Amino acid sequence: MSPLEFHDLTVSYRQKPVLYGIDACFPTGALVGIVGPNGAGKSTLLKAGMGLVPMSSGWVRFFGEPLAKVVRRVGYVPQRNAVDWDFPVNVRDVVMMGRYGRLGLFRRPGKLDRRIVEDSMERMGIGNLGSRQISELSGGQQQRVFLARGLAQQADLYLLDEPFAGVDAATEEAIVVLLRELKQQGRTVVVVHHDLGTVERYYDHVLLLNMRLIGFGPTQEVFNVENLRQAYGGQLNVLSRLALQRARTTEG
Repeated sequence: MSPLEFHDLTVSYRQKPVLYGIDACFPTGALVGIVGPNGAGKSTLLKAGMGLVPMSSGWVRFFGEPLAKVVRRVGYVPQRNAVDWDFPVNVRDVVMMGRYGRLGLFRRPGKLDRRIVEDSMERMGIGNLGSRQISELSGGQQQRVFLARGLAQQADLYLLDEPFAGVDAATEEAIVVLLRELKQQGRTVVVVHHDLGTVERYYDHVLLLNMRLIGFGPTQEVFNVENLRQAYGGQLNVLSRLALQRARTTEG
């Protein structure tokens, strides 16, 4: 059973379509990068899947079911700018939010929940920041908090919206390590990604998007110049940089 499937998904803003007829069936245990130019609908695709924006047509299934039936199995990490970081709450409380889906409305966090939260913070290198107010964190630390919250949820499918945006090199490396660990555990990870230069190193599958689906499959098959030209159109500078990087890699 596919962890995530889109069928004929169309999304419109103010009667203007931003995604057209997307069909994609994600394999279990894949590390998938969603790639495309600005305005291509990458983040909208994840938001539509999570029910955060309305669909004009089509459907989305998680493990063969509507999201409501399997919501505990799905972890969603939105963009950092979607959060009010001035809200008076500390790091540990934010990470604990990842446990709420398993706790239900009336159960208080127990010893196991607290241990999972502490372990999640340690894995993201923020174990010493539990009492820190989130307003005091750097951008990289904020992203680590978000990911620790996702880890605490112990999901089978993770949807990450631009986790690498605006982070330092150490945080980017920590995120890459985490993604690979999740894949090794058999979990499926879907990431909205903007840096073409790292796609081939980070992901084993790519969904190439520009309002319509350009290509989806193993990175070696989909991430090629022809598909990138279709996705990015006249932005030849993007393709030139990619070709240059590939040439340097080959020479090395």
